[in-house]
Amino acid sequence: MKLLLIHADFIEYELKKKTPVAEDVGKEEEKKKRFDEALVVFTSVEKGDDERTAEKAVEDIKEIAEKVGAERVLVYPYAHLSSNLAEAKTGIKLLKEIERGLKDSFEVHRAPFGWYKAFNISCKGHPLSELSREIVVAEEEKEEEKEFTEALKAEEKAKSYWYILTPNKELVEVEKFDFKGHENLEKFVKYEIAKKRAVDRIPPHVEYMQRLQLADYEPASDSGHMRYYPKGRLIKSLLETYITDKCVEYGAMEVETPLMYDRNHPTLRKYLERFPARQYIIGGDKREFFLRFAACFGQFLIKHDAIITYKDLPLKMYELTRYSFRKEQRGELVGLRRLRAFTMPDMHTLAKDMDEAKQEFLSQYKLSVEVLRDIGLEPEDYETAVRITKDFYEENKEFIHSLVEVLGKPILIEMWDSRFFYFVLKFEFNFVDSLDKASALSTVQIDVENAERYDISYIDVDGGKKRPYILHCSLSGAVERCMYAILEKAYMRKERGELPSLPLWLSPTQVRVVPVSEKYLEKAIEIAEELRDAGVRVDVDDRDETLGKKVRDASTEWIPFIAVVGEKEVAENKITVTIRKESTLKKQKKEFMEVGDLVKRIKGECKGKPFKQLPLPMLLSARPSFR
Repeated sequence: MKLLLIHADFIEYELKKKTPVAEDVGKEEEKKKRFDEALVVFTSVEKGDDERTAEKAVEDIKEIAEKVGAERVLVYPYAHLSSNLAEAKTGIKLLKEIERGLKDSFEVHRAPFGWYKAFNISCKGHPLSELSREIVVAEEEKEEEKEFTEALKAEEKAKSYWYILTPNKELVEVEKFDFKGHENLEKFVKYEIAKKRAVDRIPPHVEYMQRLQLADYEPASDSGHMRYYPKGRLIKSLLETYITDKCVEYGAMEVETPLMYDRNHPTLRKYLERFPARQYIIGGDKREFFLRFAACFGQFLIKHDAIITYKDLPLKMYELTRYSFRKEQRGELVGLRRLRAFTMPDMHTLAKDMDEAKQEFLSQYKLSVEVLRDIGLEPEDYETAVRITKDFYEENKEFIHSLVEVLGKPILIEMWDSRFFYFVLKFEFNFVDSLDKASALSTVQIDVENAERYDISYIDVDGGKKRPYILHCSLSGAVERCMYAILEKAYMRKERGELPSLPLWLSPTQVRVVPVSEKYLEKAIEIAEELRDAGVRVDVDDRDETLGKKVRDASTEWIPFIAVVGEKEVAENKITVTIRKESTLKKQKKEFMEVGDLVKRIKGECKGKPFKQLPLPMLLSARPSFR
């Protein structure tokens, strides 16, 4: 397929004469058209082109349209670019495929096929206004696509059954379950069964991440890649450190593996065919590489090369991927909820047999509850889904039923009549946001395929080689998604009449010291330095503003403790502290206390959590604004 792309001020065309293969255009007025401010894609469909070619063409057109800032695209059949044209039937079919593939992102039009046309076009003349592309799909790619299609067909053939497992360990069909008192679970079930992932409006956390100057979209990058400002980077870094510490405490060995891998590596290629993720493909050294979408590849290759005995099991390995990459659909990309570049804590465990695998599964299930609670998400904030094959359920019914005891509330069971993926059992904790969209956080899977695929084995007590089972675990899910869930929870608190807030250990500023006037600024700085030296993130509002505005601004930033310093405070060597956690929209909770008491309170609430210094200058007057 050959493309000539012109970024045009306008194009106007008129249909002059039909050929035997011309499309019907209907009304006479449809024969003459004009489009202003458009990316015009002159297209020749060639012999050998297929749906894969059209898909690659869509990717290229999207990339170019985004670079030139075009919101309108005209797909224009243009046979003169090639002497190796496909049959008319194929040409029309693939042009329609391209049109469909672009409609989720742009206003798209297609000029009729099979007509002699007169046209005028005005090219904008900037460096990217005239580009050409040749879309070629290599035979090996077509073979990969065929194999991948077979995997998808197997998935489509497998039947999925939905149940609710009650706290009484009764398995009830979803249609027969009474959701009264479990409205959040009902929202989650509807979302899962409908499988509508696209977002039709902006979720509240986007406004929060921007207003609080945590993160924002990066217009100079691909969609789904974010920039993090100092406060957002602090929160992200604290979460990364905490989750990593929990995995290491659990016994995992931390490793680091490459971001990209050879696309034609025999083992990796087979794995890619089993994972329906859209890949970032890059060229280099006469080979094609893909950017990793998980830490599995690197860890599995390490385990393949390692000498492992039964004494080493269960063997746990961990990596925090910054970043993993998945080329998700544009309509699904929104804020921090779903990204194309994300930070994933990935732990993999080798277990000698299924009994050990189930034991590890349950331990990691419980540890995930603990991790989410420390992050600021209680069990009532998320719903549990267990995905399982029917055979495995029948053989391990008692074990599966025991999972409901951990949280003591009903969980969703999705049961397949056959296995088309690499795992037999999986759980997810899913956060349901203010738009009733669900997003997976913690997850653990029991993998029964990849030890064989990657030739991973251990030496058993009898000296023989055996295949382990592999558990895939992310105790929290993507770090960015944890941030999304925390912000969405804050919004839902606000909707209930409570003050939105961040967990104290994640708050960029834990205490803001506010002098009543310039007269008390020196004392305010002295108090702030005392708090800072005690391991508290503290800043000082030294701006030339009224006390009321300073307090309001601190509240708008969700500062947990606002310490006012004035005549009374200096006289008694204390501070008047507004405590956000105990305040409401209507009434503030204030305490007159010593600095040491405030330090004790903060240290007590943050016990066991990592600490990092204030990410911005201590004086507000010295800070830039990132909005």
